[in-house]
Amino acid sequence: MENCRKSAHCTYDIKYHIVLWITKYRKPVLMGKIAIRTRELICKIYQTNDVEILAGYVGKDHIHLLVSMPPHLSAS
Repeated sequence: MENCRKSAHCTYDIKYHIVLWITKYRKPVLMGKIAIRTRELICKIYQTNDVEILAGYVGKDHIHLLVSMPPHLSAS
């Protein structure tokens, strides 16, 4: 129970493994500046929605994330 997060009415520890994005035909386009900018945008969006990124990986053709979300948000 040490990693639990709390809100006004509940205590939760919800983790999702998400393959966030896969490029069309698995073309390797997420490299260099594009990968860095993509990571910055994902972090900024998730911070505004109170989602904690526990682990993440930006590959050449896909993005993996392990996130902890509040129960009022859906994974979709």
